[in-house]
Amino acid sequence: MSSDISDEALREQLVQSSRLLYERGLIAGFDGNSSVRTERGTVLVTPAGVHKGLMNPRDVVELDLQTGAPVAGGQPTSELSMHLAVLKQRSDVIAVVHSHAPTAVAMSLLPHISINGVLPELVIALGDVQTVPYARPGTEALAQRVARALEHSNAVIIERHGTVAVGRTISEALARTEMIEHAARVLMTAHTVQAPERLDDAELRALRRE
Repeated sequence: MSSDISDEALREQLVQSSRLLYERGLIAGFDGNSSVRTERGTVLVTPAGVHKGLMNPRDVVELDLQTGAPVAGGQPTSELSMHLAVLKQRSDVIAVVHSHAPTAVAMSLLPHISINGVLPELVIALGDVQTVPYARPGTEALAQRVARALEHSNAVIIERHGTVAVGRTISEALARTEMIEHAARVLMTAHTVQAPERLDDAELRALRRE
């Protein structure tokens, strides 16, 4: 939990996770954004207009979680409303990571390809990963769609846009982001030969421990 970690450490974790997203090709340049909840009712978020591979802890912006009012730092990400909506809805969530993972985005453009029910490790770790219908980036409409989709899930794909994953730590949200992109690569590769078969219902129930 964030209560055991200093603000300085949380800022550094945001910087490190953003750098990893960039280095692994999950974002490009100014793309992508991440946030983390603090124990005193504020949220630390990545800034707008800063290259995520070159960001430093001083660039991180702090805002009031409930109102979005600035506490410290410069201009927050243009997707701030999405982070606030998710964190307000999910009190168990500490971190939110939004990527522009290219294979996951490509998959969202092909409705005949589904990420769900094929790879057992994804079913175990994430369950069903919804694809949120398109809404203009940075809008309240998109924020509310993503928050609703994450009410009972820990990761989603946004049509034409990217992924959002949540976690009890930044590293957990980052890992879930990587898992979606890895699964998307596997399935997109499989579809170049033929459509893969889904796991049968009995196996899916067992994996979900239903």
